[in-house]
Amino acid sequence: MKKTKYPKIYRIIHWAIAISFLLLLLTIFLRLTWLNKFNVAAIIQDYLNTTDQMLSQEQLIVLAKKIRQPMWDWHFYIGYVLVGLFSIRFTLPALGHMKFQNPLTKDLSLKEKFKKWTYLIFYVCVIISLSTGLIIEWGPKELKKPMEEIHILGIYYLVAFVVIHLAGILIAEFTDQKGIVSRIVSGTKEND
Repeated sequence: MKKTKYPKIYRIIHWAIAISFLLLLLTIFLRLTWLNKFNVAAIIQDYLNTTDQMLSQEQLIVLAKKIRQPMWDWHFYIGYVLVGLFSIRFTLPALGHMKFQNPLTKDLSLKEKFKKWTYLIFYVCVIISLSTGLIIEWGPKELKKPMEEIHILGIYYLVAFVVIHLAGILIAEFTDQKGIVSRIVSGTKEND
């Protein structure tokens, strides 16, 4: 199989997007676990119990949200970075770089078709996630709730894509694309 060389622009965009997605996943993970508003409210209440002070559950939740807001702001900042990165990613083919590959091409193997369809579905899901995120922030208030419901579903495709992507890399590295990790990092195979 032909060994793909990855130009510098491809590698920069790839790693910038990968790091951004991992940071997004971190903000989501923190929001759903340690920085969950109910967990933070319980910690505050536990502390207040030692000082003979009380707050209502509603007040505790408001305070918990304020405590975690700086972390959650990063979710929005990273989302804006991803809008920029994907705008560049989707513009580059028009400039002759990072061409999109057609999964309907007749002479593709089943593996290649799966790979191309996976990326196509991933890009559609990313567009939906980024669009709903922008509508949540900048759109009409009556659209906020339905857009949040759609936006939250993004965690499922993102985690699934990361797992499929990493599995594909491992399979490729140990079968017909030895050195793929080196090429995506440095642009060339280790022994080139």
